Formats: sequence, structure tokens, C-alpha cells
Amino acid sequence: MASERRRFGYRRIHVMLGRQGFIMNLKKLRRLYREEKLTVRKRGGRKRVLGTRRPLALPSCGNERWSLDFVSDAFTDGRRFRVLAVVDDFTRECLALVADTSL
Repeated sequence: MASERRRFGYRRIHVMLGRQGFIMNLKKLRRLYREEKLTVRKRGGRKRVLGTRRPLALPSCGNERWSLDFVSDAFTDGRRFRVLAVVDDFTRECLALVADTSL
């Protein structure tokens, strides 16, 4: 059963054997699973970028690239609020500020 379902560990195989009518102690099944050198196959990790990253090109005029950022603070009664700031990267001008308690 473990050879046909490789993503199943000994606990799930124990449940499936119980459904088919084979009653076996979980500790015994775990020992057999380990003696047969069975393991659940590991999934692949996160893909990483190869090489070095190119630096961001600097904007040459206004309205070419904007940046967004959140700023947070709290009222005196303890409720928190956040402010979304939109900034032009070339002129460093703040284009918009949106404040709300549920951003």
C-alpha cells in the first residue's frame, strides 16, 4: 500500500488498513514502516533566482514611477489606523494620503 501511495505516511496507511479490516497496532506499523526504510517524499523547496539582480533604473521625469507605503499609528483610545501614502519617486512629492481604520 505504501508503494502505490507514496505521499501517505504510516498514520494514514494505518487508517486505510483499518478500513480494509486489517487491525494492527500503530506502533507495530510504525516499526515496520521504518524497517522498510519508507519515508514520505519531500516536496520541492522554494525556487530561488539565479544570478545577480539588476538595480532599479532611476526615473528620469515626474509621474514615471510611484511608490506605495503604509504608515500606522494608534488613537488615544487604543484603536489603530493606517495611512496609505503614494509618493512620486522622481520629485519625492506626496500624491495621495488615504487614512482609514480598516485598510
